[in-house]
Amino acid sequence: MDNFEAHILVVDDDDGIRDLVKNYLRQNGFLVTSACNAEEALDKTKFIKFDLIILDIMMPGKSGLEFTKDYKKKIDTPIILLTAKGEASERVKGLEFGADDYLPKPFEPKELILRILNILKKTKKVFSKNLIQFGNIKINLTKQIIFNKSLSVKISSAEKIILENMIHRPGKIFSRNEIANLIKLEKERSIDVIVTRLRKKIEVDPKNPKYLQTIRGEGYVLWIE
Repeated sequence: MDNFEAHILVVDDDDGIRDLVKNYLRQNGFLVTSACNAEEALDKTKFIKFDLIILDIMMPGKSGLEFTKDYKKKIDTPIILLTAKGEASERVKGLEFGADDYLPKPFEPKELILRILNILKKTKKVFSKNLIQFGNIKINLTKQIIFNKSLSVKISSAEKIILENMIHRPGKIFSRNEIANLIKLEKERSIDVIVTRLRKKIEVDPKNPKYLQTIRGEGYVLWIE
């Protein structure tokens, strides 16, 4: 997958529904991050700029309605609420609090895609292909440029391939051998040099990386999910 349509946050305490939605969206060209509750979702919105949030109303702790009410006071990211059939009053409240749409459970995955595309078109947030933002970093994979605050730095073709694969599979550990195969590199030791160089471009403190981390004895992982 060389392009993605938008970066979506899926928030649901039901593992089955969350994984189903996440996998379906990824199959249809979206970059997806997930959270199991409102508190975790809020933490992720602090360092990732999402194009849209899919949010379950009924969750333990802070509800989807409470999240919508608080979040919409600060940031105007579109929100689609997932609701149970008998939650008519909650749906109305959600819309009053600023939600952009709602979808009763159970729902057809294709309908969810159509609703997402409709909202993105209306809010004019479609389709900065190959552009992702987290923290103060913006990465344009097409132009192979990383924007860090007021600075911009070029990335090599090898760095682009590594980032592209890690961005589409956040949280997956890539072994040195896997990375070497991706960029057609024979010497695995050179991977450490490339990753170190990449960290300097995306991390505030490359010696204590927040995003591109080393998993001792296993490889490297990008934590944006």
